[in-house]
Amino acid sequence: MLDVAIRRRQGTFDLDIRFQAPSRGVTALFGRSGSGKSSVINAIAGLAKPDAGHILLDGTVLFDGARRIDVPAERRRTGYVFQDSRLFPHMSVQDNLLYGMRRVPREERRIALEPVVDLLGIGGLLKRRPYSLSGGEKQRVAVGRALLAQPRILLMDEPLASLDAERKAEILPYIERLRDELNIPIVFVSHSVDEVVRLATTLVLVADGRVRAAGTVAELSGRLDVGGTIGGLEAGAVLDTTVAGHDAATGLTELRFPGGILTVPLLDLRAGQPLRVRIQARDVILALEPPSRISVHNMLEGRIVELGEAAGPSRDVRIDLGGSFLLARVTRHSVERLGLGVGTPVFALVKSVAFDRVFPGPAGRNVAL
Repeated sequence: MLDVAIRRRQGTFDLDIRFQAPSRGVTALFGRSGSGKSSVINAIAGLAKPDAGHILLDGTVLFDGARRIDVPAERRRTGYVFQDSRLFPHMSVQDNLLYGMRRVPREERRIALEPVVDLLGIGGLLKRRPYSLSGGEKQRVAVGRALLAQPRILLMDEPLASLDAERKAEILPYIERLRDELNIPIVFVSHSVDEVVRLATTLVLVADGRVRAAGTVAELSGRLDVGGTIGGLEAGAVLDTTVAGHDAATGLTELRFPGGILTVPLLDLRAGQPLRVRIQARDVILALEPPSRISVHNMLEGRIVELGEAAGPSRDVRIDLGGSFLLARVTRHSVERLGLGVGTPVFALVKSVAFDRVFPGPAGRNVAL
């Protein structure tokens, strides 16, 4: 487990951060630029010293202000991937990859070159120089170099921020593989909703130097007090589902999740595969009784547990589906006309074609490289 509780004064900015994260998967630090995310990751790496507090990784103390322990950065065994790749321009890809490994005693090397090359799909790049690589290729090599330094934790500070949409789409599947197949924790800094929803297993919301909330993506996205922070005008809930089956005749796939079943357009995925879907609040329609003779496939039965404050002509509504939560954005007039309130039973209607946020879910099958 990663245990962070630190305070640091940076000019007029006060950082006071506390959170814990599991030793598997991706912990995303999410928030606006200037919220303190990079300061946190730099403190974990040993590049910035907190004024007080502690940082522990699986019980090992990296920093403890009270006990005056501050392990030097080079002894913390952290792999760091920056916004720009920072590859050595005079070295080949292979020499860049081996740079960190050569600084680690042979008996401490548990991650070998070949599995990393295969994992990141960079076998055809080994003899090339950085200047000849695309942005996505450079970042994959940078991730490989960080892994071959034999880290106990991988830190990624907005590694996709400098890439265009095409290059992001190229590298995201590889980060998903790191999440699912790596046996080390990953801390991922981002202010992109899509990146966080797609990659994170644990989400830490950071604002003004403080942790506003922490938990799973599904838990936090379904909360009205933080849902807007995650999605803004595109607020919506995330559901972790499993592919239950396919109907090729109708062109539909069935997804199961705690609280219900969803039908989405046909997916080329095996039954049992975890899948994460994001349903935008504006795509959810509420009814007080089951409608008939309609085209909508998804009708989820639940109960209203919270109404948000009025935001212009609309209000957000949180619905408990019996194990999962959904958000709906309706007009204030509809709230009054239907008499919606806490405890009101409702049917949430979602069009199958509304699922434009579908990502592979965390597979939960971590293996050591």
